[in-house]
Amino acid sequence: MKLIVGLGNPGPQYDKTRHNAGFMVIDRLVDRCAPGSMGKGKFNALLFDGVIPSTGAGAAQKVVFIKPMTYMNRSGETVQAAVRFYRVDPVEDLLVITDDVALPCGRIRMRARGGTGGHNGLGSIEQMLNTDAYARLRVGIDAPGPIAQHEYVLGRFSDAQLSAVEPALKGAADAATCWAHEGVEAAMNKFNAPEPVAKSPSPKRDDRLSEQDTNQSKVAASDPKEN
Repeated sequence: MKLIVGLGNPGPQYDKTRHNAGFMVIDRLVDRCAPGSMGKGKFNALLFDGVIPSTGAGAAQKVVFIKPMTYMNRSGETVQAAVRFYRVDPVEDLLVITDDVALPCGRIRMRARGGTGGHNGLGSIEQMLNTDAYARLRVGIDAPGPIAQHEYVLGRFSDAQLSAVEPALKGAADAATCWAHEGVEAAMNKFNAPEPVAKSPSPKRDDRLSEQDTNQSKVAASDPKEN
């Protein structure tokens, strides 16, 4: 049994925002491995039971795909409850997928363990599990530039960013599948870019973020529990 957790914030106001990159990868994995599933509510989360089909690299794997509904900074409550219920070893059987402002759009990075990088979701998980020894897959969303980070991550991708993010989301789903079959080292070797991809220009309100996007971000960021 494997647990793959995508981090994000619940509710239509956060749908497809940068901070919900983890949710977006889970959606793609569910389409592949649990098509038609509506999910079930448990552990204050939405859970999807799926099977990653067998490949030449490994047998079929039972997987639970998880989207915490706790808001980002309490994601660890869901993860801790799921780890205990399914009696899995976080080192071998848990993968967390999240956004990362330190990576450019279009790039993903798998790691076996590590720090939080200031990410509230990873911080909550580390606190509740009392360890950083679990695999994490980061999806680049670009640095915020002149926009406050909490506003930026709660805003939606610009058109220019979406063109780079869409293939990265597919790549992240592929990397998660590889992790389930072959483990974190194999996934790192296959999917971590050996050198940086070309980075898109720094965000500017005239070509990266519309005034409407920025205003939406500010409204979304008004409730501190949501970031």
